[in-house]
Amino acid sequence: MSAKPNDVGLFGPDSVSWQLHAEPAMWLAGIRSLYLQALHPRAVAGIVQNSDFRGDPLGRLVRTANFVGAVTYCPRDEVERQAAKVRAVHRSLRGVYEGRTFRIDEPELLLWVHCAEVSSFLTVVRRAGFPLTAAHADRYLDEQRRSAALVGLDPDEVPGSVAAMRAYLRDMRPLLRRTEDTDAIYDFLHRPPVGGRLALGLSVYEPLVGHLAYSLLPRWAVSLYGRRAYPYAVSTAMMKGLSETLRALQKTVRTVVREPRLGPLVPHPVLAARRLGTWAFPSARKLPAAA
Repeated sequence: MSAKPNDVGLFGPDSVSWQLHAEPAMWLAGIRSLYLQALHPRAVAGIVQNSDFRGDPLGRLVRTANFVGAVTYCPRDEVERQAAKVRAVHRSLRGVYEGRTFRIDEPELLLWVHCAEVSSFLTVVRRAGFPLTAAHADRYLDEQRRSAALVGLDPDEVPGSVAAMRAYLRDMRPLLRRTEDTDAIYDFLHRPPVGGRLALGLSVYEPLVGHLAYSLLPRWAVSLYGRRAYPYAVSTAMMKGLSETLRALQKTVRTVVREPRLGPLVPHPVLAARRLGTWAFPSARKLPAAA
């Protein structure tokens, strides 16, 4: 990235996305989005049939977070390179549902995954206390049409406001239901099959992360799962407390993820600030005033 010292990337430091995607609540939002994605029968079938999430339980979460971080904070050529890799993988994958083979990169499925992700990012980070106005929220979803285009979607067909996103999710609800694959994702996200020292943390992870992220789903989604969630006030308080703790850690810990093959990974916002200057480091205080 040092070869592009002035390249602000797809969104830039003056965007809502730049500030919002640095929030620690994004981790809970990402897990929440996987619960939501799993309610689409064909989408979850494609995930279960093509993903080694049981053999590599942390890999999918880390790769998804890395892609979102790269798209938000890397120079444009790196963003395009990452997006091309994702499109190539999607083109090669197929799934089977009710005896019929389907492409993983069907626009309907890509749109569902995109909307499940960005609606979760927006909803959870706002609920954690990030100070977004209604105009900020609309601007964020409009900005995220650019990330949708990277995976092959027509930006004009992607919800670009809170009202449009609500309408889309409302229209999708008759197509959503709980399946055996949905239950597999629920069980995995509650108790990922990790071993060694990581297994010692499952007793903390399950109530504080796995079930908390599930409890952040909208009520209609919890109803489709048919499993009890924390009450709204309890889950909100837990999320705010966890986010505040992680935000405090962010100020002192600069390598928060360790990938076995690569070693410590520096968070994308830190890399972007190193490339552009400390003025570009994300902060709620830098949200666009015009919104």
